[in-house]
Amino acid sequence: MKAARFSAFGDPDVLGIVDLPDPRPGPGQVRIAVRAAGVGAGDWRKRRGLLDQELPQTLGHEAAGVVDEVGEGVTDVAVGDRVFGFVPDGAAQAELAVLAPYAPIPPSLGFAGAAALPGAIETAMRALDRLGVARGDTVLVNGASGSVGSAAVQFAVARGARVIGTASAANHAALRALGAEPVAYGDGFVERVRQAAPDGVDLALDVAGSGVLAELVALAGGAENVLTVADVTGAREHGVRFSRGEDGRAVHVLAGIGPLIESGGFAPPSVTTFPLAAVAQAHRAGESGRVRGKLVLLVG
Repeated sequence: MKAARFSAFGDPDVLGIVDLPDPRPGPGQVRIAVRAAGVGAGDWRKRRGLLDQELPQTLGHEAAGVVDEVGEGVTDVAVGDRVFGFVPDGAAQAELAVLAPYAPIPPSLGFAGAAALPGAIETAMRALDRLGVARGDTVLVNGASGSVGSAAVQFAVARGARVIGTASAANHAALRALGAEPVAYGDGFVERVRQAAPDGVDLALDVAGSGVLAELVALAGGAENVLTVADVTGAREHGVRFSRGEDGRAVHVLAGIGPLIESGGFAPPSVTTFPLAAVAQAHRAGESGRVRGKLVLLVG
């Protein structure tokens, strides 16, 4: 099969499309003919040598496609079904990939839209689960307009929480449409949040990693009420919980997202697509910071 891979750390030019052996599904896994694979910041951090140090490396943990082989014990899907999910070996950006966990693609979504979901919705749901967000809570989401932030906003609203979200002014209308009360980030954002919530907030989630954990602690009344998925150094400094998934993943969200989307309760992120062969171009676009929504590679 063809797959994206790099054999040296560096700029996007180190990326190439190579031939690799076809993967085989193990017990409880399915193999798909990949139609779309997500691209995220972790991919270019890996490529720069900021994460795993072994070489060569394949890329991608999110994929959507058509089941072409099932592993032992799999009875909930069959060959030919459309599914999406996580690729445990980090080789989603390829013609074939093994998924576990996985779920049926919601009927209204295409492959690109489905491939944009797993990482964002799992991170957002896991964060809200860890914080214990419930009906009646006032929740502040720092970085509410990105794919993780907008998912967190929608999940919190679905739980019956009041959501205040920080974002640039250009994204305020979109946040209102998702059910959040937007405030501008940057200097003075604490005062703007207090204008919206004079008594502070019950809980705060940081998905932006913008160095404001101390302010979030003050707004939420203590470090125990704050969680970050983006600022491990700040978490240590301020006694805030940090979640990267080692504390367990919220994979239940994969099966639950379909009914929410089909009922109109969740708006998937917008996607910008590139062909698999243009993976280097996709990295350049992502690193530029000028692409809104989720980057997705189209395969086949």
